[in-house]
Amino acid sequence: MQFSQFYAAPLYLNPAFTGSTEWTRVGLNFRNQWPSLDHSFYTMSAYFDHYIDHRNSGIGVIANATRDSFSDLQNAEVGVLYSYRLKLGESSFLHMGAQASFVNRYVNVEQIILGTQLNIDRGAIDYEAASWVNDDSQRSHGDVNVGMYYYDSRFWLGIAAHHLTQPYISFMEIDMNRLPIRYSIHGGYKIPLRDGMIREYLNNIEQERSLSFAFNYKRQGVFDQLDVGAEFYFQPVILGFWYRGLPTKNALPNNEAIVALLGFSLPNDLDIGYSYDFTISKLGLRNAGGAHELSIRYTFLNYKLGKKRDRVIPGFKY
Repeated sequence: MQFSQFYAAPLYLNPAFTGSTEWTRVGLNFRNQWPSLDHSFYTMSAYFDHYIDHRNSGIGVIANATRDSFSDLQNAEVGVLYSYRLKLGESSFLHMGAQASFVNRYVNVEQIILGTQLNIDRGAIDYEAASWVNDDSQRSHGDVNVGMYYYDSRFWLGIAAHHLTQPYISFMEIDMNRLPIRYSIHGGYKIPLRDGMIREYLNNIEQERSLSFAFNYKRQGVFDQLDVGAEFYFQPVILGFWYRGLPTKNALPNNEAIVALLGFSLPNDLDIGYSYDFTISKLGLRNAGGAHELSIRYTFLNYKLGKKRDRVIPGFKY
């Protein structure tokens, strides 16, 4: 799964983000990648989390799904999450979280063409050579993810490890092809800007303004990826910009995408974000069509814990 708005999918990014808002939150993320190709990739994540103040704990549930329209390869995951918060100082905290999941994978084996089925001399596909096809087109397994998340009034840093069970993912042999552990480190710094005022009916309300810088580095097996970006919050508007790639790795160009984001943090505690990936790799924007992504979140405030503005936690909104 891949999200450009990974901070808008916090529980998927790091289990330690469970309950990190100190309120109750629900959210939905959807991504359509490379829509200009004949076949595309669809990704969805839905989540719910709640903070239990007297237990210093967060609980949550998450449902993830992906689909490749060519082979109808589908991954479906349902997980439960728990996190615990330690207070390290007046305004510094450490969250530790874990997730346990059940995962089901399905593929339409009749749609898959292997290299051994290609007859180069005749320029044809030998469908009879698909001897590997069997009735077992589904695989299921359990999975475990863990993470930690530190923050103070302006700085945050998180680390996470996904797929600790390293499940077997081959459809051909049960004991083949383990899924490598995915490690990630993400963090950033928030710079508060001078507040302004918003005229609302007969009253003026304080307007938050801030500039944040952040990064997210991931590594899984022999693959790695880096996202770096900035986000400007001019309440209620959020403007974001990301670069994805590792241009200096092995002295070879490795640029993947430039991401532009527009979001709205509405007064009714509803957050809506849209982003578009401009493909800059050799795949090409015209060929692939980039990627569209939408996120929606709603926060149920706990007024017993104080006003929302007094409990703002630093971090990217998207």
